[in-house]
Amino acid sequence: MMDDVLFETRGAAGLITLNRPKALNALTHGMCVAIKAQLDEWAHHDAVKTVIIQSAGERAFCAGGDIRSLYESGKACTSYALDFYHDEYVLNATIKHYPKPYIALIQGIVMGGGVGVSVHGSHRVAGETTTFAMPETGIGLFPDVGGSYFLPRCPGQIGLYLGLTGARLKTTDTLYSGVATHFVPMAKWPALIDALAAGTAPDAAIAQDNVPDTFLLEHRATIDRVFALNSIEEILAALDNEHTDWCDDTAKAIRSKSPTATKIAFRQLREGAKLEFDDCMKMEWRMVNRVVKGHDFYEGVRATIIDKDGTPKWDPPNLAAVTDTAVTPISRHWKRRN
Repeated sequence: MMDDVLFETRGAAGLITLNRPKALNALTHGMCVAIKAQLDEWAHHDAVKTVIIQSAGERAFCAGGDIRSLYESGKACTSYALDFYHDEYVLNATIKHYPKPYIALIQGIVMGGGVGVSVHGSHRVAGETTTFAMPETGIGLFPDVGGSYFLPRCPGQIGLYLGLTGARLKTTDTLYSGVATHFVPMAKWPALIDALAAGTAPDAAIAQDNVPDTFLLEHRATIDRVFALNSIEEILAALDNEHTDWCDDTAKAIRSKSPTATKIAFRQLREGAKLEFDDCMKMEWRMVNRVVKGHDFYEGVRATIIDKDGTPKWDPPNLAAVTDTAVTPISRHWKRRN
């Protein structure tokens, strides 16, 4: 496991390197535990002024959690899956509350668990190859790793749009949405790391480069109007009534996801908008305990990762068949208790 994530103290910087490039740097339980322990150590290390997290390889910063291991654990009824989610969420909270600057250098694929170890940091520096997404409803899950908190706080209704569709954002739109805070070409990253290691404050070391116009800006008015509606059914009806290629594609994307996960995600993100970060993480922990006992997560992973046939058989098979009773017993556990 120690080869999967590397730690280095370089001058005034603590450097974390996700080191599973052949697995797109997907997180394992051991990696989450190790990163948390190292962050705790550096938090009390006076010489370390800044923490930087980066990745090995060019294809991905981190594509998420090791889904195959989670699938196998759930099917075998072992503790690994819930141990992973618990310690991953603890790590997410540690990053959110970290007392020192935490700089994520994100490039390539940034999804799921990769979002969780980057988006909660103080600085998220996107390179020119960044591709961000929260595609969890496509495997019967929900946009977790703190998605309950950061997605509703994206501009307008962009977060709900991202959580329900799994849409992929390129570099410019990660900045527009707030997923990234800065754009720095990857060729300049070694110099940036050197400056941080020399003790330069992050805001002085990170020189923002110009970026072009965004895809999200083009569709912002439609996203804000449609995704502000009060149910999945109303959103889909509004998209259908627009009669544009973009709206048709967006509706198709939502309908391809797990119907149950889609309705859960809608409720989750509306609830998360009213909660503080720690309450969002507690909500997600209760939610994931329920989801891993269900059907659609395993069917989604089977169709996407195991058999790769792309034809999940959701249960129930469509949104109309997802009753309020199927969602309400879960949502009751989401309520914040004063």
